[in-house]
Amino acid sequence: MKRYEVIVIVKSDLTEEDITALIERCQAIITDRKGVIAKVDKWGKRRLAYEINKQKDGFYFLVDFAGDGPIVTELERNFKIDDRILKFMTVKKEGATTRETIDAEFAATEVKRTQIRIESNNSGAIREEKPSSDTKPQRISFKKPDTKEEIPAKGE
Repeated sequence: MKRYEVIVIVKSDLTEEDITALIERCQAIITDRKGVIAKVDKWGKRRLAYEINKQKDGFYFLVDFAGDGPIVTELERNFKIDDRILKFMTVKKEGATTRETIDAEFAATEVKRTQIRIESNNSGAIREEKPSSDTKPQRISFKKPDTKEEIPAKGE
């Protein structure tokens, strides 16, 4: 099995249910063809670098999976047919992988996510405390460069 990442940009005016349905369809294509999904990340709505089909914003999501070439072909065929998808890009990552290594990686990322949630919950209680009035904001100073570049005067 080879490892792939697919980044997809869909129209930003889609509802959350439509975006979830698109992601689930991608997952179904991968799993039906004996692929393994490592992770799915919703990156959210972002400003596009340039207009695509008269759209200035797009909703990004990433699907990281392992599988064979026909899976990628079928995914890209479905992306080309769907008018809601503005752009997509599939990237093959280096090296071959197995189902066991992806399952282990997925378990490790879940452990990290739970640790982050626990730490953020604990730090949230600490942040609620008010700082003492004795603390003053620190002043940051930047050192000016030693060499000065000559700036030509206007009209020269």
